[in-house]
Amino acid sequence: MREDYLEIRDLRVEFDGFVAVDGVNLTVLQGDLRFLIGPNGAGKTTLVDAVTGLVPATGSARLDGVQLLGKSVHRIARSGVGRTFQTASVFEQLTVLQNLDIAAGAARNWRTLLRARSGIPPTVELAMETTGLTALRDRPAGELAHGQKQWLEIGMLLVQNATVLFLDEPVAGMSGEEREQTGELLRRIRRDHVVIVVEHDMQFLRSYADSVTVLASGKVLAEGTYAQVQADPRVQEVYLGPGHTAEPAPALGEVL
Repeated sequence: MREDYLEIRDLRVEFDGFVAVDGVNLTVLQGDLRFLIGPNGAGKTTLVDAVTGLVPATGSARLDGVQLLGKSVHRIARSGVGRTFQTASVFEQLTVLQNLDIAAGAARNWRTLLRARSGIPPTVELAMETTGLTALRDRPAGELAHGQKQWLEIGMLLVQNATVLFLDEPVAGMSGEEREQTGELLRRIRRDHVVIVVEHDMQFLRSYADSVTVLASGKVLAEGTYAQVQADPRVQEVYLGPGHTAEPAPALGEVL
C-alpha cells in the first residue's frame, strides 16, 4: 500500500525584510503523528500558511512529489491539504450531518447541498464513525460541546479527502476527557493521513506525539521523539525553560 508524505525543502517566507521562515526542511510520513512546537514567533503558523497557500514562499513543498507552492489556496486544498484553526469553522445552525454533507459535496451544485437524500454517503458515515459523532448526526453544530465542534471540523476535512491535515492547537480549551478523546482520534486518523499538529500543550504532546519538530527564529532547532527534544539543551534554553528534565511518557489511556 502506498504511503503519502509531505516533503518541505528550503522553505522561506519573508515579510518586508523580516524572515519569518528561514530555510526549513521537514519531511512527514503517513502514520507519523508529528507535533510542531516552538516559542511565539518561531514561524509555526507562517509555515502552515505557506504550505496552504495563504502567504507566498520560496523553496519547495511537495505532497507525494507534487509541488504545492505557487498554487492558489483552492487548488492546494483540492490537492489534498486541509487545516483547522483554534476556533472551529462550522455552520452552527446546521446539523452535524449537514455540515459533513456540505463539506463532502464541495463539487456539487449549491442547490443540491441541503437536499434530502435517501441515504448517507459512505464517506460521511465513515467520518462520523471516526470522529465519534454518529449519535449526534441530527444535532445542530451550535449545540455541540467545544471538543465536539473540533472533531466535526476534522471530520469535514476527512470527507474532503484531505491527505495532509494541519491542526492548530486542537485541544485548546478542552476538558480532560475531551483531550484524551482527541488524542485517540488523532491516532486513528494518522494511520491513513499525514498529520501535523501545531501545539503548545506539552502534556498533550508528551502523551500522543510520535515525533516532534521544534522551530525557533524561523529555523528547525531540533527534531526527534518527545524525550529527545525535551532533553536537548537548546530546546530547554529557547522554549522549555531551564531545569526542564525529561519525563517518561504516560501509559496509554492515562487521563490528562
